[in-house]
Amino acid sequence: MKNSPSLDDQLEMYRKMVLVRQLEESLGELHKQGKTRGPIHRCDGQEAVGVGATAMLSSDDYVTSTHRGHAHYVGKGLDIHKIVAEILGRETGYCKGRAGHMIVASAEHGLLGGNAIVGACIPAAVGMAQSLKLLKSDRVAMCVFGDGSAQTGICHESMNIAALWKLPVIFVLEHNEYGLTVHSDEQSAIKDLYKRAEAYGMPGKKVDGNDMLAVYESVATSVDRARRGEGPSLIEAKTYRRAGFSTSDMGGYQSEEKIALWEKKDPITIAVKKLKKLVEPTTLRDIEELAIQHVKDAVDQALADPYPTFEPHAASNPYRGVVL
Repeated sequence: MKNSPSLDDQLEMYRKMVLVRQLEESLGELHKQGKTRGPIHRCDGQEAVGVGATAMLSSDDYVTSTHRGHAHYVGKGLDIHKIVAEILGRETGYCKGRAGHMIVASAEHGLLGGNAIVGACIPAAVGMAQSLKLLKSDRVAMCVFGDGSAQTGICHESMNIAALWKLPVIFVLEHNEYGLTVHSDEQSAIKDLYKRAEAYGMPGKKVDGNDMLAVYESVATSVDRARRGEGPSLIEAKTYRRAGFSTSDMGGYQSEEKIALWEKKDPITIAVKKLKKLVEPTTLRDIEELAIQHVKDAVDQALADPYPTFEPHAASNPYRGVVL
């Protein structure tokens, strides 16, 4: 079937989802131990969106991400040790320890930055898409953003201009039901945000965001469309933010019943159930064990890595030492 991933692709997506889950759990523990700076925005339960949406992209396709972007980083092929090192502020990280966990970037992977500003990744991707069109390239740009970002003015402006100019950009709306602590029902008059696509003049589709195959196939169709020069698409991937807004979130606004319901829809569990029909269970266990060990080794290595060094450059600062 066109735009369906091969078995090897499916196993690789499964491996990456396990990597992300282990990374999030490890970061949670590191935060409790005081080994991270500032809050961490975890994406437990949302792994299928970031991994499934980026799996068919090439390294020179662009992706912009959000403050909750670890699955997007891993999905785009970034090295797990360098991700952890960056989050822990080490010199060996992708941005030499200066970016923290929200704005990791790697030009060689086409990841031109996560973004801590709600909605700001959307116009950035549109600008990248415009540059690709001017270059007459068949490359594409993708932005993954949340339902909170979907309510911003810059989102509407970006989608309007992308459709008007038929830009090669794919809008992947990771609908996890919360913008900070506010439920999406309090932010939008409609539940299904993909319906807005029609008003902009682009295709829109809703998919199960916890099913990596559903995400992959829908996004792959949109990627092919963009490569053919037919313009943007909007994919709304329905998922749920099982963790709080960040590790500093006190909680209390999400019902235990709702969290339990979504735990039964765990994307990794769904992937395992489908893959067991194609491979031996031992194959999946081996992938899981190796991925878990990979993250453990990456964390151990990053903790032992050096911090950045900062040397003053007096000659370049004419005001150094001047008392005002």
